[in-house]
Amino acid sequence: MRLRRIKQKVSAMTVRDIKDPALATQRVRLWLQMLKAVRHVEGNLRERLREKYAMTLPRFDVMAALHAAPEGMRMSELSKQLVVSNGNVTGVIEKLVSEGLVERENQETDRRAFLVRITPKGKALMDEATAVHRGWIDEIFEEIGEPDIARAISIMMDIRHKPHL
Repeated sequence: MRLRRIKQKVSAMTVRDIKDPALATQRVRLWLQMLKAVRHVEGNLRERLREKYAMTLPRFDVMAALHAAPEGMRMSELSKQLVVSNGNVTGVIEKLVSEGLVERENQETDRRAFLVRITPKGKALMDEATAVHRGWIDEIFEEIGEPDIARAISIMMDIRHKPHL
C-alpha cells in the first residue's frame, strides 16, 4: 500500500507542469554546479588528507564528529550526524578501534548498542588535523567574501529545510 502511494507521488511529480521552463533550466544548472563544486572541494580535501595524514575523507569525518563530542556518541547518532548508514560507519570504527584512535563500549541499557568515543591518541591527532583542515577550507574559499558566504549558507539551509514533496 505504501509503495503504491510513493509511486503515485513520484508519478505526479514527473508530470508536474513547469511554470517557467527557463527558470527550471537554470535550477538544473544550479544543481549541476553545486555538485561539481562539492566534488571539486571534496577531491581537494581527499588528496590533502591522504598526503598529510594517510587518512580518507570518511575516516576524517568520523574522527571529527567524535572529536567534537568527547563524551562519545552512539553508533546510530554518529550515522545520523554523518548522514550515512550504520554499516558504513561500522567498518571505519572497527579500523579506528584497532589503531587505538577510538574506543567502543557496550551500552548498559541496550547490549546491542555501542558508545564510541575518541581516545587521547585520537584526540591528539584530530587536534592537529582539524586545525589544518580548517586552514585548507579557508584557503579553498579565500576568494569568497563574507556577504556571499552568508547568502550561500542561507540558500543551502533553505534547500535542506524545505519540506519533502
